[in-house]
Amino acid sequence: MKKTSVCFLILGFLTILNVSAQETFKVMFYNLLNYPLEDAVPNREADLHFILSDYKPDLFLVCELNNITGANNVLNIARSAINSDFEMVTYVSNTSDDTFGDQNDLQNLLYYDSTKFIIEEEIIVPTDLRDFNVYKLKLNTTEQATNPIEFYVVICHLKASSGTINAQRRFQMVVELDSYLNTLPSNTNVILGGDLNIYTASEAAFQELTDNTNNITFVDPANRIGSWNNNPNYADVFTQSTRTQSGMGGTTGGFDDRFDFILTSENMLSTANLTYVANSYQVYGNNGLSSCYNSAINSSNCATPESQFPFPIRDALHNFSDHLPVTLSLQTDATFLNVNDFDISEYFNIEKTIINSSIVFYINSPQLLDTTISIYNALGKHVKTIQTNTNNRQEYDVSELQSGLYFLTFENFNTKSFKFIVQH
Repeated sequence: MKKTSVCFLILGFLTILNVSAQETFKVMFYNLLNYPLEDAVPNREADLHFILSDYKPDLFLVCELNNITGANNVLNIARSAINSDFEMVTYVSNTSDDTFGDQNDLQNLLYYDSTKFIIEEEIIVPTDLRDFNVYKLKLNTTEQATNPIEFYVVICHLKASSGTINAQRRFQMVVELDSYLNTLPSNTNVILGGDLNIYTASEAAFQELTDNTNNITFVDPANRIGSWNNNPNYADVFTQSTRTQSGMGGTTGGFDDRFDFILTSENMLSTANLTYVANSYQVYGNNGLSSCYNSAINSSNCATPESQFPFPIRDALHNFSDHLPVTLSLQTDATFLNVNDFDISEYFNIEKTIINSSIVFYINSPQLLDTTISIYNALGKHVKTIQTNTNNRQEYDVSELQSGLYFLTFENFNTKSFKFIVQH
């Protein structure tokens, strides 16, 4: 072999090593609309399952969670829709109103893939209304002992409604957060996900968050700074309201506000050991059409035949909440530890997705033979276990399952789940 060929082989091998070492994970923030107490729309859990099974976040940040029952429901849904390794941080009722109301009906919480993240600290930053919930995480990497990659996740829900008094309360809440952030090293990696209820970037609360004289300065990864309220020019970052129909709970009025955000500390745009993936910021379910202004997100005004988000996704979003989720991706050059992940769809397929009494599927990988499959219903409840055999074609009786939507997942692999419908 010629020396030049050897050189090219070495360079190619090094390139492969470099690519494989880079890890990317997905973040989603979602206002759950008073879950689970808001029950005007039946079977909201199936809608959330559909949403999570489509996007599959690695970190799932939420607000407007009412109680521990709802928290556990969401965890079970995440485990069946994303993967069984999902966990949640400690559920803590809001402490900020203990001295004057103690209503505690709107909590924040973090759900995470436990194979990728380690929770190191859980912090509460109180304000005069609702807590900032702050979590210190470490990536579960092969070099975590010698070169730990740590970051903070802040989840918040600022005071709602327009007007000077409400804007001032939002500002005061952010001041409390900044007081805490001042205790951290200035190069700390921080992401903030929240329903900020801010109408324009000129509002004091947003100015405070993005003040470049702060110890931790936040930036808008979408780079869509402006006066968002009722401005169709910013339709691509609108998150609220998904509805024009009344009687569903939450706000009506159609798509006209940017209330929900994921912000990152300024260093995460370029210089940190954990950085924002360029152009990954997106409002999930928003096709970016100005024609969607003041419309319901599941209307024909909010999609074209070429749009990314089709009707079934937008309809699930419409039914679950009056807000849309916000998403982005982060990346690092480190390598996650022992993540058993591959594209299972290349090796497994269900013969028919609408069935009556038996399910037939085909397996084309030795890794998926003689292993455990779990079936979950639309509420995230485990309803059946299947032990696969060594055949390429496999058939199993599921006649005991009631009519409805189900999700099939391999328990020993971090993979997508497969949907099927039982129709008796």
